[in-house]
Amino acid sequence: MNEASFATHWREVVRSFLKIGAMSYGGPAIMGLMQTEFQEKRAWLSKERFLEGLALVNMLPGAGATQLGIYIGYVRAGWWGGALAGLCFIIPAFAIMLTLTAAYAEYGALPAAKDVFYGLGPVVVGIFAVAVYRLGSNAVGDVWQGGFAAGAALLAAFSPFGIVPTLLLAGALGVARYGHRRAGIVAAITVLAVVGLSRWAGGTLDPAALTRVTGGQAGLVDLALFFFGVGAFTFGGGLSMIAFMQDQVVNQRHWLTDREFLDGLALGQLTPGPILMVAAFVGYKLAGVAGALVASLAIFLPSFLLMLSILPWMARIKEWRWMKAALKGIGPAVIGLLVVALGQMLPAAVTDVFTGLLMLAAVAGLMIWRVGPLPPVLAGAAAGLLGRLVR
Repeated sequence: MNEASFATHWREVVRSFLKIGAMSYGGPAIMGLMQTEFQEKRAWLSKERFLEGLALVNMLPGAGATQLGIYIGYVRAGWWGGALAGLCFIIPAFAIMLTLTAAYAEYGALPAAKDVFYGLGPVVVGIFAVAVYRLGSNAVGDVWQGGFAAGAALLAAFSPFGIVPTLLLAGALGVARYGHRRAGIVAAITVLAVVGLSRWAGGTLDPAALTRVTGGQAGLVDLALFFFGVGAFTFGGGLSMIAFMQDQVVNQRHWLTDREFLDGLALGQLTPGPILMVAAFVGYKLAGVAGALVASLAIFLPSFLLMLSILPWMARIKEWRWMKAALKGIGPAVIGLLVVALGQMLPAAVTDVFTGLLMLAAVAGLMIWRVGPLPPVLAGAAAGLLGRLVR
């Protein structure tokens, strides 16, 4: 791709990705919308080339839908086209999320607002549960992968092993099972040894734990380091990053309560574009508008750096067999981590029979009638307001 290609196509890249960013809902489902819009309708790239990009995105840490947008923009209009596509995809979501978060900060304590989030919470958990189920049905293909998922869940729930070391261990075991056995075993032993030494020395292997500011006193540097670490080292796309954020923000750093984090996820479901805009909510809660901007930039920056550095070398990278084997271990482990995160959010969302029924209704709508996530979210908000009559 050259400068002439960018000069010819940059306007349509901007228009198209602003539209996708402003009108697409569904988290991982956005990738399917991108295939429909850019591969099937507009024919910007062939199906084979789209699938190559999808495979590359799944091999890398970071925000999957944003990375796929960068890839499509790169194919259409070169390096600068990729950068523009990614920016235009996230800008509408940031603007909407910032507006909703400011309204939440101003009016969230009002009785009517509490009723809305009372109804939204269980619906968001239901949406999350369905997403985990669908991802799990694709990621867990045999007994070994089921074991990786169960092991990751046990480590996350009952040990201080850490999410990043868990994923590294799962990747090493994936290499041992599906790639080179000896290399995988050596890698697994190395991970265990490094984790053990780190714990013995009083340290941590979580890259996002570069700062340990707790109790809601984080500054802009703390936010930048934390969210950059989340974006740079978490495999599995947006949902696994949400699980990592939930563990760190709520359980480790105590920046937000379970209820506040769940409210942020609810606002994220009302917001089009990438689900990771919940980072803006966390940043705003801790440091206002500047915090929202810093958190959003930091969590997406690794995706831009990775994709725009790697794409010129795409032909070589897509043949990395060891990475494919590692992902066969990492994918199921991500599912295990998501199940634990789901279990931790459940008590804050489902507090009585009414909210339990709302969660089941959301699951039924998504699984049986195949509705998108927005109708259940709107219905949950309305039900929360009406629920005052039955409580």
